[in-house]
Amino acid sequence: MQTLDAAFSALADPTRRAILSRLTLGEATVLELAEPFDMSQPAVSRHLKVLETAGLITRRVEGAKRPCRLAPSAIGEIDRWLDMLRQALEQNYNRLDGVLAQMEQEEEGNVK
Repeated sequence: MQTLDAAFSALADPTRRAILSRLTLGEATVLELAEPFDMSQPAVSRHLKVLETAGLITRRVEGAKRPCRLAPSAIGEIDRWLDMLRQALEQNYNRLDGVLAQMEQEEEGNVK
């Protein structure tokens, strides 16, 4: 759960979400990721460190560059957690549908 907590904490920042959105297009360097933001490269690097620590991105060394990419395992963990919530909501809605159908049948029985 600690990884999930770190991931959601990292996702709380709109700049980090924008960086992740950019990485859906493919691997990118710090300079490429910094381009659309009105902030210094070191500031973007700090955001990347938070994303990396949360397990949302990985970096590899390529000479002087350190290209970043999405880390599918962390995204998968978030998706599994959200899927558990989706299933719980679906079960709640199914129970509600059953209660409403029963109320409707009872109402029809009282009207006759």
